[in-house]
Order: sequence, then C-alpha cells, then structure tokens
Amino acid sequence: MPSVLIVDDLLSIHEMLEAVIQPTGFSTAFATDGEKALARYKAEKFDLVLADIDMKPMDGITLLKQLKLYEPTAIVIIMTAYASTESAVQALKFGAFDYLQKPFRVDELIATLRRGIEFKQFQSERALAGAASGVKAGDIEARLIGQSASMRKLVQQVKKLAAVRTPVLLIGENGSGKSAVAEILHAATGAPENQLLRIDCSLSSEASFRDGLLGQNGEGGTWVQQAKGGTLLLQHLQCLAPAVQKELVSVLRNTAHGFRLICTTTEDLEALTDEGKFNDELFYRVASLPVHLPALRDRVEDLPLLVKSYVAKAANPHFDASLVEFTDDAMAVLYAYHWPGNLTELYQVVSKIAATTETRIVTSQQLPLRLRELKSWPSLEEYLGGQEKQYREMVLHACRGDKAAAAKVLGIDVASFV
Repeated sequence: MPSVLIVDDLLSIHEMLEAVIQPTGFSTAFATDGEKALARYKAEKFDLVLADIDMKPMDGITLLKQLKLYEPTAIVIIMTAYASTESAVQALKFGAFDYLQKPFRVDELIATLRRGIEFKQFQSERALAGAASGVKAGDIEARLIGQSASMRKLVQQVKKLAAVRTPVLLIGENGSGKSAVAEILHAATGAPENQLLRIDCSLSSEASFRDGLLGQNGEGGTWVQQAKGGTLLLQHLQCLAPAVQKELVSVLRNTAHGFRLICTTTEDLEALTDEGKFNDELFYRVASLPVHLPALRDRVEDLPLLVKSYVAKAANPHFDASLVEFTDDAMAVLYAYHWPGNLTELYQVVSKIAATTETRIVTSQQLPLRLRELKSWPSLEEYLGGQEKQYREMVLHACRGDKAAAAKVLGIDVASFV
C-alpha cells in the first residue's frame, strides 16, 4: 500500500484528507510543520509527501528544498491556497512533482497522488533497467570528450542524471553536443534505441503538435504513446507557439510519469520566462535539472583530444586515417578559429581532411580558407588556446613573415618578435 505523509498545521485538514485518501488505497501519516515532516520522512520513508505551502516555522517550499537535498527522487506535491499560480510555479522551480490549489476536488487530489506513485514506480523500473543496460562512467566519458574544467563538470552532471528520471533541460549552442547527452541519458533508461523519440519544435507545425503531442483532452497524442517506457526529446523548445506551451503543461501533468522527458534549447529560456515570452509553468516543469553545454570556443584546450578522436573515425583509401597528424601551425589555426558550428563543424572539417588527404601530415594550408582568414582571428590577449607560442608563429606565417602585420593581428608590440 503506497504511503503519503500529509504536512499541514491544521488538524482539520489532516482529518479531511485522511477521510478521502485512505479509502482509495493509500496509507496516511501526519506532521504539523516542515521540521517534524523532515524528521519523520528520514526516519520512516514515504512514497509521497503532500505538503501545505503556508506553515511555520518551516514552510512548504523550505521543506521541499530540504527533502530534495536529502533525497533528490522524493515525490513532493504542494498545496497552496493562493489564487495565482505564482507560488505553485515557485514550487515547481525547486523540484515539486506537482501542485494543488485549494479548494481542490477530491478526484483531482487522488489523480495527482496516483500520478505521483506511477512516476515513482517509473523511476524505480528505469533505474533498474538502466543498471542492467551497461551504461557506465567510461561510456559517458568516451562520448563526452574533453578534460577541460567545463567538460569534467558536464560529465559529472550526466553521471548523476543517468540515475534519475526527472525532466532535463539541455542548454547550448547548435552543435555543442546536446544530442549526445540526450542519447546517453536515454541509454541509461534501459529502453531500446528506437524508443528515443526526437521532435524538432522548430520544424513541427502547431497542428502536428496537437495531433502528436497534445492529443485529446490533454491525455497525450501518438508521440506520447510511442515514447512511453523510453524518452521523449523535444528539440528547440523555445520555438513552441505560446498556445502549445500552455497546453503542453496539461499533457505533462497527465502523462510525464510514462517516459523520460528531455528538452533542448539554444536560448536562455529563464530570461525569456522572466520577460513573459515563455510559459513560466512549462519552464519550471522541464528545467528543474538544467544542464549547460559549453561552446567549443570556450574549451579549446580539448581540441587535441577531439581531433584525435575524429581522425580515428575517418576512413582513408591511401593509408590508415588514424595515422594522420596535424602540425603545430594547423593546430594553431584550429585554436584560433571561433567555431560557430561547434563540435559538428569541427567533426566535418577534421574527418573530411583525414578521409581525403594524400599525406599523413596535415599543415595549415590544407585547412578550409574560412578557418585561415586573419580577420576572424583573435588578438593574443583574447586567444584561449593554451598554445600561445604556436599561435604567434602561425599568425607570423600567415602574414608571410611580416612582423608588423602579425603584431597588428595579435595586438602586441612588433618588438615582441625580435
């Protein structure tokens, strides 16, 4: 029998909730404030926590934060008496499973509790399946290549996220690796690869969203049904029409227990939410676990590892492509370039060269012209490549030995070359 810890400072609320909840197959326990609830939860464990937001000395939001710190997978439902959704959205921001606005209907309460239990079961089942799926730390590190501080942080985040089933928001520029992270998290669910359903919000029409995602009466359409037991990946979430954003909230309330939800965006959704340009409730439902993927230009120290990996994947008819090496001047160009296409662009450049070069040693002159244009190169002060000497030499080489021209590009005194 699933258990519910009810937290409210009014005994009359305890009695009322007990009377309506217990006959539906739940056991109930009570606490009159957040501090007592936290202590009881740690001592006894409960499947669900149903907490009022307005309590003293520890209110419902503080209790929610403490429970999530203690047990990130805790299922907490917040009750609020406010007429607006502001406090409810605040609860979602800090990881609440859902909220109920007083006065609420009994059927609404029971339906929310049942969704909570279903989601808890889904988390447990997927965690077991993920453990059996063979997704290990080494697999994650092999997919997310790099030793920069930002990449080490990302790898640690993904390792933690692989063990939970809470919705995840991946934030980063095009080509920064959001799809790779989504695939890793999907693999951790233990579901087959074909149960990763990708929906590009920038390409799908409002009509297709209504059929595929929203369905009838907010119960979810064909896309939701196909994703059950697996992962629903909504790419470019910022492109959803406002009307669809609002209706998607209802779908997530009713169906999110059946699949892993991962959303991606290239924009600052929190800023758009603050500006009223994105639905606040949808944002906090999908962004309780935001993950920022760094742009390649912000982690250029990872370039040698990335180039080595991409070269190894190429097939060259003349010799083993894995033997291809980039000279220091070629690497200096890669370090200097701003990589607007991020990992996707780097892979296209490196793999094409490795597959077509007739010489094992690749010089800067074999790189695409757009990478070698001086006007796009940073000054030495702005350069982040970690190979300053090679970069200086590359700039001098590109300027055909003209130290004055090279100094101008680098933003240094010409005497520095003497």
